Amino acid sequence: MDNKVLRDAEIGAEFGAEFGDTFRKQLSMISCFRKVSPNSASRLIETFKITWYNRKRKFIIEKGKIMNTILLVEDSESIVIGLKYSLEQEGFKVITAKTIEKAEQSTDYDLILLDITLPDGNGFDFFKEIKKKQDIPVIFLTARDEEIDIVKGLDLGAEDYIVKPFRVKELISRIKVALRRYNKITPNIIECNGITLDTENMEVKKDGNSIELTSLEYKILLMLFTNKNKLVTREMILNKIWDLAGNYVNDNTLTVYIKRIREKIGDNEGKIIKTIRGVGYKVESK
Repeated sequence: MDNKVLRDAEIGAEFGAEFGDTFRKQLSMISCFRKVSPNSASRLIETFKITWYNRKRKFIIEKGKIMNTILLVEDSESIVIGLKYSLEQEGFKVITAKTIEKAEQSTDYDLILLDITLPDGNGFDFFKEIKKKQDIPVIFLTARDEEIDIVKGLDLGAEDYIVKPFRVKELISRIKVALRRYNKITPNIIECNGITLDTENMEVKKDGNSIELTSLEYKILLMLFTNKNKLVTREMILNKIWDLAGNYVNDNTLTVYIKRIREKIGDNEGKIIKTIRGVGYKVESK
């Protein structure tokens, strides 16, 4: 099967699974409306086509990107619901935890939004434990507005300290600034070893020539390139990518995908995507 057809089929299946019911309901509504007012139905159909074309285009672009993941540690249900929705609308993936115990079980995130007063402990203490394990941006999001608390949070090394109630757009802006500072936001164009990834249009080129990758192949290559000169473990890749049924891709399948990617980018000898035996892969820029 042609690679472009395969990629389109993969994305089409994902799009259908996510929006299929809505699409069918709207189409059924238009069919009923056509019997009452044929002329109005024709105009509605044109609007319908444009709307779904734009929605699918946006879906295709977003599926090619690896979203930044935010761990939201907050025990207020209303804040969790509203903030999770707002962050997801901005393209973030959100993991929620109402307790420190649940937060400690979470893995693979790029930034933490952390309340201080939690049911099973103190956010300051959790912050210290996190910083011992990894260097990751943390923004305190709390009702504690005393100067002593703000100074303590910033002195501990927090990226920011935001007092409730807060403005959502301002918070999102501060999140993006923090991620840029930690180089965790993916640029639109990534170049490495003669290969260019255009993340906005989900295109890959080598020496100016287009390379057709399936959706999953593109996601793997993007993850490797956004972490160039760094070791990317097989576990990290497996945690980031999903098959079309919503299950994790298994270890053997990942090996096959890496082999196919190497073939397509002309890296049969593994000089661009280097194997770190028993651990993972590394892309080293020349």
